[in-house]
Amino acid sequence: MAATNTPDFRIFVEPQQGASYADQLAVARTAESAGYSAFFRSDHYVAMAGDGLPGPTDSWVTLAGIARETSTIRLGTMVTSATFRYPGPLAISVAQVDEMSGGRVEFGIGAGWFEAEHKAYAIPFPPLGERFDRLTEQLEILTGLWAAAPGETFDYSGQHYSIVDSPALPKPAQRPHPPIIIGGGGAKRTPALAARFADEFNIPFVPLDTLTEQYGRVAAAVEQAGRAKDSLTYSAAFVLCVGRDETEIARRAAAIGREVDELRSNSPVVGTPGEVVDKLRPFLEAGVQRIYLQLLDMSDLDHVQFFAEQVIPRVG
Repeated sequence: MAATNTPDFRIFVEPQQGASYADQLAVARTAESAGYSAFFRSDHYVAMAGDGLPGPTDSWVTLAGIARETSTIRLGTMVTSATFRYPGPLAISVAQVDEMSGGRVEFGIGAGWFEAEHKAYAIPFPPLGERFDRLTEQLEILTGLWAAAPGETFDYSGQHYSIVDSPALPKPAQRPHPPIIIGGGGAKRTPALAARFADEFNIPFVPLDTLTEQYGRVAAAVEQAGRAKDSLTYSAAFVLCVGRDETEIARRAAAIGREVDELRSNSPVVGTPGEVVDKLRPFLEAGVQRIYLQLLDMSDLDHVQFFAEQVIPRVG
């Protein structure tokens, strides 16, 4: 698996750590004007560190607003938790935001993992195996509802969810549905789900050897499913911390409560522009086609602009 083109760069934020709607909109608009292909946000309700003030914002409510206040940038979740929403209403929400955006939505979905946020907001948190079972059924339902022909109803009978005589409305603007993103490091069920349902496979915050191994598993699952090798986009996510010099890099690391050396050892998009270009090369050679830049300091809009101007033109 080898990269032949310049990768697609996207901005990815974690609003549960502390961000208002206005903060997120400012990042999305900056990313749009700087030429990034997409603005993605997490789907979490509790901060992993800090107080999370002013409090969580719902991912699909937020993306609906941003959809009406941007014009070209694609919008999505990294990733929607299947534990948070019933599949029928989720299909409606995603289809509606897709229509509101003029067909700019991309839909990342996962099994859910952060138990504390489930406890904090009265959301059931079943064992891992059941969460994957529910995720599978949700994907079957979501794709079934979206793909049903206009005028046709949709029925489904599963272990956890059943649907009877659904009008399967509304339809998303993108047909048969927005691109689906599935990701993670699971060795068996994750690659199988990606091969069956995904348009994109993502693995976040892992070293090169782990990424390469998981891409291999997914590629094998895609081949076993009878899909074309190039029918799936392979992506990765990394924490962003770039600067003109060591002083600026250290300032940006301190702003997110991280040490520069730790960041450098865990992410190829940490350092000076030249350093980042060199560190990304082996990831591109391993097959990374799309990169999500995790922007943890959402007030630093210059960071978004700087990477777009000083790094992206030199990569590829």
